[in-house]
Parts: sequence; structure tokens; C-alpha cells
Amino acid sequence: MAPAPPDTGRADARRNRTKVLVAAVQAFTVQGLDVSLSAIARRAGVGTGTVYRHFPSKETLLEAVLVQHVEDLVAAARRWAAQARPTAAFFGFLLEAIDKSAGRRHVCDLVTTDTSWPRPMLAASGHQFQQALAELLRAAQQAGGVRADIGPDDVAVLIVGCATMRAAHRDSAGGARMVQLALEGLRGPASVTEGHVFRYGPGRRHAMRTRCDECGAEFEAKTAGRPARYCGATCRQRAHRRRSGR
Repeated sequence: MAPAPPDTGRADARRNRTKVLVAAVQAFTVQGLDVSLSAIARRAGVGTGTVYRHFPSKETLLEAVLVQHVEDLVAAARRWAAQARPTAAFFGFLLEAIDKSAGRRHVCDLVTTDTSWPRPMLAASGHQFQQALAELLRAAQQAGGVRADIGPDDVAVLIVGCATMRAAHRDSAGGARMVQLALEGLRGPASVTEGHVFRYGPGRRHAMRTRCDECGAEFEAKTAGRPARYCGATCRQRAHRRRSGR
């Protein structure tokens, strides 16, 4: 017997759904929650009817966007738990969650202000998130890297607050610094002697933006060690020659 032909219709439907979700995230981020479904359809490159087939209302689409966001955070939490030591995994995940949430401020604000949320699908994803966050927190607390008097709900609220603070700050370096100051308050007694460094990913230091003392250009400077003053070797040598009178 000949093999059954692939179900291209279902594959196309999945691709279109993904396109709409990606376009919705962009539209809600740039234009706010008042953007129309027809505008989202144009951004996705599909017909308005395609959007309505997958998402009969804007509320349904909003819930799907939030569910995808929360599921991405759950996957990130599990990845951090598998790749880093408990304290580094906890703070690394917080930084990633704050970064991802900062760009979705309009949608996150809706969930925190509208009493009709969470909807059933989002509630299920939120439960998985709470479990993943609780596991990271518990492991970090047992390692002595996080203070013992906080719970997962405290951390979840802090993530939302830091994401809002970062999104509202005009200067990206200033916003990152405020987030770092807020997260410092979570550290436990064992962290005092660890020489800790915030990280965005395993093996990658948390970078902040600063300006070169010589040319004024912005560049990423690591938060560990002495603060960087120059964007590179050329500016460093030029400044040294000027100071020595050469």
C-alpha cells in the first residue's frame, strides 16, 4: 500500500497560528492592547478570517499570547535548573524572566489589573510556572544563596515589578542597575562570601551599557571586576598616550 500523504492542511494551520501569535506579541508591545485583530492579521501576513478561525476574539488571542509567554518561562526555569548551580540558576532565571516580561508590559498589566484573569488555560500554565519557580527557589535557599523568609509568590511579584521598572527606565543601563539592586535584597548569608556575579545565561555575565571615557561611544561593560572605562584597546591606548604627553 502507498503511504498516506502528509496532512499539509494541519501543518499550514499550525504555521498560520504561530504567525498570528508572533504578530500579536509585536502588535501588543508596540501599539498596546487597543490594536485590532485586522491589524494583527496584516502584520502576520494572513487574512482576518484566518485570525478569527484560530482566535474568535481578542481576549482569546491575549490568553494564547500569555500562555505562550508563561510556557516559555517554565522551559527557561527547567533549563536553568539543569545547567547551573542552585543560586546561579535562581538568579539567572529571574534575569531572563524579567527581560522577557519587560517587553510585554501592556499584556502583563492587563492580567494584574483585570479581575477576570486568569482564564482557564492561563491558570493551568501559571500553576506549572509556580511549581518551576518554587523548585528553583527552594534549591537556592537550601544552598544558602537566597534568604529563607521569602516564598514563590513574593518572587513572582518581584519579577513583575522589576520588569515594569526596567521597561519604564529611559536608560537601559540604569534600568538594569535598578533590577540588580532589587535582586540583591534576595541574597542569603552564603552569598556574602561567594563573590557573586549576576548572569543572564550559564557562562555569560550580565552586561550593562556604559560610555567610553575617550570617544563617548556606548558599549557593554561587565558588572564583575573593575568598571570598564574604554570601549576597546584603541581608545585605551589613546587615553594613555594623552595622559603621558606623547
